[in-house]
Amino acid sequence: MLTPQTIGNDTNGIVAKLQTSEKTTQKKKRKRKHVELNQGEIDSQVYHKKVKIIILEGTALIVKEGLSNGFLSQAEIEGELPLPTDDGRLADLCDMAKQLPLLDDSEQKPVQVIDGDDEHRMEQLDLFTRVTENPVNHAIEVLLMAETYLLPPRCSFLLSDITRMQPLVNYGKMFEAIVLDPPWENKSVKRSNRYGFLPSSQLRQLPVPLLCAPGCVVATWVTNRQKHLRFVRDELYPHWGVEVLAEWLWVKVTRSGEFVFPIDSPHKKPYEMLVLGRWRGKTSDSFSSSDISEPVLPDRQLIVSVPSVLHSHKPSLAEVLKEYLAPDAKCLELFARNLQPGWTSWGNEVIKFQHLSYFDVEPLPTSPSPHRLPPHSEIPSEATSVEN
Repeated sequence: MLTPQTIGNDTNGIVAKLQTSEKTTQKKKRKRKHVELNQGEIDSQVYHKKVKIIILEGTALIVKEGLSNGFLSQAEIEGELPLPTDDGRLADLCDMAKQLPLLDDSEQKPVQVIDGDDEHRMEQLDLFTRVTENPVNHAIEVLLMAETYLLPPRCSFLLSDITRMQPLVNYGKMFEAIVLDPPWENKSVKRSNRYGFLPSSQLRQLPVPLLCAPGCVVATWVTNRQKHLRFVRDELYPHWGVEVLAEWLWVKVTRSGEFVFPIDSPHKKPYEMLVLGRWRGKTSDSFSSSDISEPVLPDRQLIVSVPSVLHSHKPSLAEVLKEYLAPDAKCLELFARNLQPGWTSWGNEVIKFQHLSYFDVEPLPTSPSPHRLPPHSEIPSEATSVEN
């Protein structure tokens, strides 16, 4: 973790470059008629002024480090990786599963374990009412609808929508970290019809309190709408019994270290928010944070990375959160679209980005099994944090 003490001359130069890039972009734009701002836009401007200097100085430090160690490059990179066609079949499967009758929980085993030594067809598994586990220490291939998916080591998942989450509760695990990436409602989502959105009110239905271990770290990704940020801080977290402790910022840069959007753009900002807290329970059964020893979640941290070409794909928080959790902490991601080693994941497209077409597969030369693959499992994403 980088903790800046002073801003050196080289870093000041990068800050100036980031600001110059912003001014150049603004000059190219045509003048627009003055329009009165609504309250949401006013709130957004106030918030932006608070965090802008933190973003500029912190990003400059990380970009400097990224350029020096080779994670970033000022040379232009030609071309982009081809992406598989998104046919949305996983979400369609979840919609069809909702037509099936609910099973008696008392007669249903909460988990099914995949044997990593055999070839598997997930058509033979119950993906919608039972949590599926890969218990082995290497990735395995499985087949679903004649398509191959890669399950990372020691992962577990449930493929369902918000109306069929009871198997996750019945799983019996209490988690020390829960990360949520809700499909927030916004105008661009409605126009593009790229993926479904969930009204804020429905997020209250998530059984988060039933999944939290004492002091569980809860982290929720929030888009650049103050309405959503206020909802998480002032309504959702209190409803779940989560104490708000910190706000982090994910800053998106290009491979050359420039903001993906002008920092003062009135439409799209080059950053999103992450609201963090710890579960304390309701007042009747809550406990004081002084009752247990837990690392302090620092406020105003930056996560700086080159965003994935996959739409709305967030950087993994597995390494970032590790220093605030016990070594054997159980972790859960809600609204996931890919799996992580050692984590439990839930969503209606939870294995979408585990399709084999998203990976470069190199079988181990010493492995006797053609199904044993290197233990890499997530979309590559470099992320570094900086404390301000």
